[in-house]
Amino acid sequence: MQDSLFGDDGGDAARDAARRKPARRRGVDAAAHAPALQALRDALPASLRLGTSSWNYPGWIGSVWAGEYSPQKLSKQGLRAYAQHPLLRSVSLDRAFYRPLDAAQYAAYAAQVPDDFRFVVKAPGLIADALRRDEQGRGIALNPDFLDPLLASRIFAEPARDGLRDRLGALVFQISPVPDVLLRDRNALLCRLGTMLRALPALRDLAPDAIVAVEVRDPAWLGPDFAATLRAGGATYCLGLHAKMPTIEDQLPILRALWPGPLVCRWNLHRRHGAYGYEAAKQLYGDFNTLVDPDPETRTTLARVIAGTVAAGHAAYVTLGNKAEGSAPRSVVALAEMLVAR
Repeated sequence: MQDSLFGDDGGDAARDAARRKPARRRGVDAAAHAPALQALRDALPASLRLGTSSWNYPGWIGSVWAGEYSPQKLSKQGLRAYAQHPLLRSVSLDRAFYRPLDAAQYAAYAAQVPDDFRFVVKAPGLIADALRRDEQGRGIALNPDFLDPLLASRIFAEPARDGLRDRLGALVFQISPVPDVLLRDRNALLCRLGTMLRALPALRDLAPDAIVAVEVRDPAWLGPDFAATLRAGGATYCLGLHAKMPTIEDQLPILRALWPGPLVCRWNLHRRHGAYGYEAAKQLYGDFNTLVDPDPETRTTLARVIAGTVAAGHAAYVTLGNKAEGSAPRSVVALAEMLVAR
């Protein structure tokens, strides 16, 4: 079913032919999609936007791209073709985590997508990481700018709002693992988070669909006081499906405490690989164009949460990574099929 929806019924032969086909020198060509994909999109709620974590993966031949392109070309020119996929109405702009973007850069992205496309944007690590890190990613010192209210507004919220405008879907503060010295003073940590959230600029005038969400990578955050801090700060919880966090079922109490409200979810890593399993998943999943590790249990629960959210009239932004099941675009299709089957 997955292959036929992508219009690549020839399987490996079709993909091999696509690789042999010379790519145009200008731009990136989108894959041809079977009518069934558009029918699937038409059956989904308009308030649900599915997408992937970034888009610069050459292996998505036949599912997203018509031919073979370098990661560099896809990063610079692939977004327009990505947005032609019937089900990909959102994307997680992960690049923003590594270096702050300015309003002009955000505006350039917005100009490449349709009116109903929405971006999920990660806050820079300069704000969302409690540690300063060396080139190998090792923490070397506490970060004095962690959750800084002024920086969060000046280098993240304001440029994203002003550049993306009505194509802004969610601002996500993905808080990296926090050292024990900060976790031990829970009240101070929650106070710091709440102060930052309350200081963020108004978004809705320029970005009517914008949501602020907080994703964490420490289970110690989860609790009623965390949910209360988010609510007081006008934010929601980003459901982070990652091996560093409890299962989706065990994270749902936070969403229930914030109900009613929108859903933001980022499904990044299959639990089989463990908390530090990104490299293992990368080795196993190859070109990211096959569902190697289907996870129907997580998918079923996520579909139930999505269905409840949109049925209550709220927006849902759900992005999936290649390392969740092996191929982010095909995970999107599988999730969409399950939602329609409900």
